[in-house]
Amino acid sequence: MEVYCTRPRCPRPQNYFVDLDEITTLKTTQQKYCTTCGMPLMLDGRYVTTKLLGRGGFGAAFLARDRRIPGMRQCVVKQFQPVGNLNSTQLRQAQLMFEREAEVLAQLGNDHEQIPDLFAFFPVIVNSLQSGQQDQFFYLVQEYIDGQNLEEELVQNGKFSEQQVLEVLEEILKVLKFVHNRGIIHRDIKPSNIMRRRDGKLFLLDFGAVKQVTNVALGSAASSTGIYSMGFAPPEQMTGGQVFPSTDLYALAVTLITLLTNQEAVQLFDAYSNQWKWRSQATVNPRLADVLDKMLLPAANQRFQSAQEVLDALNLQAGQTATQINLPSVTLPPQPPKGSSPVVPRRPLTQPAFSTVELLAGAAFSGFEGALIAIALFSLVKSPIATFTVASVILGILIFAQTRRWIEKFDLLIIPTITFAIISFLPLLQGGLGIQTVVILAVAAGLVAISFTAVFRLIYKLLSLLL
Repeated sequence: MEVYCTRPRCPRPQNYFVDLDEITTLKTTQQKYCTTCGMPLMLDGRYVTTKLLGRGGFGAAFLARDRRIPGMRQCVVKQFQPVGNLNSTQLRQAQLMFEREAEVLAQLGNDHEQIPDLFAFFPVIVNSLQSGQQDQFFYLVQEYIDGQNLEEELVQNGKFSEQQVLEVLEEILKVLKFVHNRGIIHRDIKPSNIMRRRDGKLFLLDFGAVKQVTNVALGSAASSTGIYSMGFAPPEQMTGGQVFPSTDLYALAVTLITLLTNQEAVQLFDAYSNQWKWRSQATVNPRLADVLDKMLLPAANQRFQSAQEVLDALNLQAGQTATQINLPSVTLPPQPPKGSSPVVPRRPLTQPAFSTVELLAGAAFSGFEGALIAIALFSLVKSPIATFTVASVILGILIFAQTRRWIEKFDLLIIPTITFAIISFLPLLQGGLGIQTVVILAVAAGLVAISFTAVFRLIYKLLSLLL
């Protein structure tokens, strides 16, 4: 097994131990040390780091396994060890940032499914590479989110579509609503701090720069240190070090326009006019564009004041004009005259986007289940026309249920299993068709459905690029 040394200046951090390939030995070994620098490799006696995920100015992040958890659960180990010539004040501030992330994750992670859980936080003191000295490191262990952050997705796939951006906007707004209600401001929202897990769920990461603003009244400033990402931070954060809930909304809007345009934030901002110039590089619904522009206004009190206000603006009532969103303050929808029928709200701009895996899994389910239904119906009615008609209606209902997410995840396995169990007792099978033949036909139908879905998805993407 390969174990990665976490000492920042270790010349050869990769270590390989043949005996740790055996699970029992891995769980019972007292300690292993780096063969190059002597650094302990089993942190806190349980976390075995296997891969370097990234390194920054204040430390590094490693992929690790927890040998005390059944199944050797994967986790992320963050190490705090700042580099460079920091004075005592800067060093203390950096350490407080790291400790603050642990505190916030402990407070929030267990209460919200889109914020990683905190598993542990501990110090490690070891002998330095310089004789007679000691080094102190702080480690934070958190839930591992297996996927890609949005910055990586942008590099790999190019511009995000309006539908994809809406999904990110709505999901992260829900997280920010929860965070802000706890009196916390993130302060460093950007594409690399939003992770999409392999199943499509989005997570908000890196709470090292958060600011506690508990007991600060709405509209009042919370003082802040100069911690932000250039281009994503609004004026009040960069110049005065003050932050509000609308500070996070500004950074989220910058994140979204970079995803829509595939341009760096500094390239989208016109310093001469003090305005964001992004609309010409993206094609989006005017309502969405107006919402983003209001989130990007330079004055904090002119933006939306909460995540809920943005969510409400995305679900405007009929009769409200899109230009009203761009006013400095929140404009309420017009009220119907007394005694008249209430205005019916519009549906949201779009449904959450389906990932490629979800689309292909749904296609496989539809093909497999459709074949089972057709076989069952034909065994009962013996009429090809009636079988095709009824099966098409039932399959249409199942596809519609998938688009509404009434059927998803384990339902895609449970429903075909139940259907297969039922039709195994039908006369057609007992008469000689055989279970094996039914399975082959259903699997073949599923594969055909996957093929057609993949082809149509490819054609759709090509047309989207050309038109």
